[in-house]
Amino acid sequence: MGKNKLQKFEDMTGYPHVFQYPFSVLQEKGFEMKGRWNELFFKNNHPIVLELGCGKGEYTVGLAQLFPDKNFIGIDIKGARMWSGAKLALENQLSNVAFLRTHIELINHFFAPGEVSEIWITFPDPQMAKVNKRMTSTRFMKLYREILNDKGLIHLKTDSNFMFTYTGEMIKANHFPVLVETNDLYNSNLADEILSIQTYYEQQWLDRGLNIKYIRFICEPSETYIEPEVEIEQDPYRSFNRSKRSEKK
Repeated sequence: MGKNKLQKFEDMTGYPHVFQYPFSVLQEKGFEMKGRWNELFFKNNHPIVLELGCGKGEYTVGLAQLFPDKNFIGIDIKGARMWSGAKLALENQLSNVAFLRTHIELINHFFAPGEVSEIWITFPDPQMAKVNKRMTSTRFMKLYREILNDKGLIHLKTDSNFMFTYTGEMIKANHFPVLVETNDLYNSNLADEILSIQTYYEQQWLDRGLNIKYIRFICEPSETYIEPEVEIEQDPYRSFNRSKRSEKK
């Protein structure tokens, strides 16, 4: 591990708005703020919004600045990336921002049923070969439903045709209401100040001339969620290794 990463990890141990809980600690003690984020940390009754796979935290911080009447929590396992957003939130004295370092699969250990009002999924790996790892798969829908309130609002913003198409098919198979949908965000009339917040990776995809897709839908409760059985063309540019994905064509 590089010295720079070590310094970032050390910095974050002193950040009051960053929470890092190894799974061993969760198993032994649980998480004391589960169901009590507003009471114990935010000190208000505002809706809680999660950004899953938040990376550098651009959306978490950007949305928090736009909506002081909501509480935002960025979640990722990559602490060195998260440091950027955590530091920015601290410097701007944003009291409605927190960051949680954990695996997405463990979020039900940190939030109680109905505690979360919205979920943002920004530029996830489409996991073209592994359906159970796709962040909009029915496996994750079940997990999200455990913590979402009745409205169950989910936002997906992606560069991936595969991810966008798969998510659309998953939504159709489960008859979820779609509120907004576009396969070319910045050439539509939908790119308002919220959707125009750009992450580090989004800027790289735009530089390569890729369209940005966006869909907002309601994940409704169900006893059984149905995986779509469709063949979807894979993203050819995703065959590059991670170090090459940010290069222009």
